[in-house]
Amino acid sequence: MGQPLNVGIVGCGAISAQYLTTIDRLPQVRLVAVADLDLDRAREAARPYPGVAATGVAELLADPGVDVVLNLTVPAAHADVALRAIAAGKDVYCEKPLAATGEEARRVLEAARAAGVRVGCAPDTVLGTGTQTARQAIDDGLIGRPVAAMATMVTPGHERWHPNPDFYYVPGGGPLLDMGPYYVSSLVTLLGPVASVIGAASRTRAKRTIGSGPRQGEEIPVTVDTHVTGVLVHESGALSTLVMSFDAVDTRAPNIEVHGERGSLVVPDPNRFDGDVLLTRLGDDGPRELPVSAGYAGAGRGVGLIDFLADREPRAGGTLAFHVLDVMESLLASAHTGRSLDVGSTCERPRPVALGDPAAADRP
Repeated sequence: MGQPLNVGIVGCGAISAQYLTTIDRLPQVRLVAVADLDLDRAREAARPYPGVAATGVAELLADPGVDVVLNLTVPAAHADVALRAIAAGKDVYCEKPLAATGEEARRVLEAARAAGVRVGCAPDTVLGTGTQTARQAIDDGLIGRPVAAMATMVTPGHERWHPNPDFYYVPGGGPLLDMGPYYVSSLVTLLGPVASVIGAASRTRAKRTIGSGPRQGEEIPVTVDTHVTGVLVHESGALSTLVMSFDAVDTRAPNIEVHGERGSLVVPDPNRFDGDVLLTRLGDDGPRELPVSAGYAGAGRGVGLIDFLADREPRAGGTLAFHVLDVMESLLASAHTGRSLDVGSTCERPRPVALGDPAAADRP
């Protein structure tokens, strides 16, 4: 395996706990430093990990012992932190989305190419057994030629539970840019890149009320669309219907369905790494659960860092993340113009993941 990858985390908010748990169980990576604008929060994050430095952001980025910067800041800060890490000669792995805008994301990728470093980006949930088992079923021809997919995410809004939900309702947030990366990344993994989109969107109210924490009852402004729907036309010709909403209460629709000429798949929640894959083939009486056949078993957020041990584009890579962001921005632009729009970018369909324990995975 060689030496583990030294990771420094910038941003010690709520999501960092899940990444810390994953890093702690992966021998391929080693946490060496954490940083946050709130140094006390960085110290608290580092406390359970002897030898891990708690520093300011600038100090972490300048630390020669850090190989890759794990960027867990809010979306509005993703590009700034990524560009500073790249300027310091470090690989960078971002929480989703890659940046608040496609133009910022483009600058990140261009800077990384010029510096000869790599960029990765969440979600890496697509590397788990749920999406990967579904992908293998498609690749094995179990549903025949894929024709269409449906992806649905419905919730009343994150302000009900998140104590500081402001960033969900400003540019870089909203249901599409917040939750859409999971669904669009999964659709690209299953069906390949997207060529064009047509969309519609709405915003039901101008303010949201925080439902928990010290700011409970405070109203925050909404400046983004909170219900987005549309059709993604994949380069393969398959059509994916997408519904992302912070405006509705519940749905009984599967998170993702994929339909082919000879069968249909129910794909698990792309915000999770595992879950049951159900197959119904033409002539069957009903669905049957497929055995787990591919993907990292028992994976958690941060497993995509394993790919930084290889010399290739990470599976949860910057090129894929840029394409996903481009698809989402194009969908919003289509919703506002009322026209079908071509997606300017493309990407390779990410490499499949063989079934196995990520802690035992060799260099990909």
